[in-house]
Amino acid sequence: MRKFIGITIGILILSAVSYFSFLYYATYSEGIRSGELIKFSHKGMLFKTWEGEISQGISGAQIFPFSVLDSDKEVIADLKEMEGQYVKVSYVERYKTFPWWGDTKYYIVKVKKENSPFKVK
Repeated sequence: MRKFIGITIGILILSAVSYFSFLYYATYSEGIRSGELIKFSHKGMLFKTWEGEISQGISGAQIFPFSVLDSDKEVIADLKEMEGQYVKVSYVERYKTFPWWGDTKYYIVKVKKENSPFKVK
């Protein structure tokens, strides 16, 4: 009976470790999006996370919400500086997220200022 309980507990622990390792390391997709950075804030009650939005259309009807991990200090500083400007962001999409990572499944890993295609020269 002890052997059965030990094996069962071992399998449960291994399953939990495998599941959380998968969530931590696996990405669903990677890509690039561009648009006007309309919002970037540090919010939350229990877990403070960095959240933002990019408007990808003229009317603001197509909004891309994203999160930034606390460890990406350079990305956070760049986004604070570029608010209200046209930007191009590289992101990774995860299968699921942890509450202390952010509200969305999209995480910005790199940001670059771009010229807006809507401005007439």
